Amino acid sequence: VQLVESGGGLVQPGGSLRLSCAASGFTFSSSDMMWYRQAPGKEREWVAVFTSAGGMPTYADSVKGRFTISRDNTKNTVYLQMNSLKPEDTAVYYCQTTYYGMDYWGKGTLVTVSS
Repeated sequence: VQLVESGGGLVQPGGSLRLSCAASGFTFSSSDMMWYRQAPGKEREWVAVFTSAGGMPTYADSVKGRFTISRDNTKNTVYLQMNSLKPEDTAVYYCQTTYYGMDYWGKGTLVTVSS
């Protein structure tokens, strides 16, 4: 199982970024996909989930209305569109999945929101 995040960078407050997570080595279409983030000096926190069943995505309260998770099962990729970014969104963002009872993580991509 391999998860590779991309799309992070430096953005001004109020700006937007789209993160991607390319997945391989497992049945992507049958797997729930999640985004987490870890800010400097803080614990990792869950951000959003898009289940394999195709139900409504679910978001942490801190990002609801600003972030959108989506997936393309033809490309084995999950995305996180982040709008109206705030300095407190600064973190390393990780995608995560659970496959046969084991949790898998990417190496993360850094998002810095600063003027």
